[in-house]
Amino acid sequence: MKALLSLISKCDTCAAKLELGPRPIVSASINSKIVIIGQAPGSVVHKSGIPWDDKSGENLRAWMGIDNDLFYDPEIIALVPMGFCYPGKGKSGDLPPTKECAPLWHQKLLSKIKDVELILLIGGYAQQYYLKDQLKRTLTETVKNYTEYLPDYFVLPHPSPRNNIWQAKNDWFKKEVIPELRNSVQSIISK
Repeated sequence: MKALLSLISKCDTCAAKLELGPRPIVSASINSKIVIIGQAPGSVVHKSGIPWDDKSGENLRAWMGIDNDLFYDPEIIALVPMGFCYPGKGKSGDLPPTKECAPLWHQKLLSKIKDVELILLIGGYAQQYYLKDQLKRTLTETVKNYTEYLPDYFVLPHPSPRNNIWQAKNDWFKKEVIPELRNSVQSIISK
């Protein structure tokens, strides 16, 4: 795993596409129990080099019911975005994650982790890549039917503050999905 993470840290496959240049941000251990597959680092994370080191990360940790120490312990949680580098700014937020990372690195990374108990698929990009034809018509439908993907995957919307309107319109998410997510996470980390 150490050798693989070192290789990933030097990856410059997408350098020509990246506004701020390559800075792959990923964290994993052969012992990780939970794998979080998100979108791509934002500009704040690109600067700090710490995955989910922004408001989205705060929201995700709150959803999961865990603190920073647990979240950033690779022995418990692997943090694997769809695109490992900040993709740059788009018209209404960040650009989509680069398409090269997941096919190039995900299987290599996941195959090194011995006993994954749960994979969180956060947002449409991760869900499209991993669920393929099992995906529902919309992200809302996919998340609403989250139990169909268990025990392998737990599907979630992106925890960005930009999605507060979505959460307000879909109060079932906070009432039904978040408690189940916390239960799943707690049962894994309490072992």
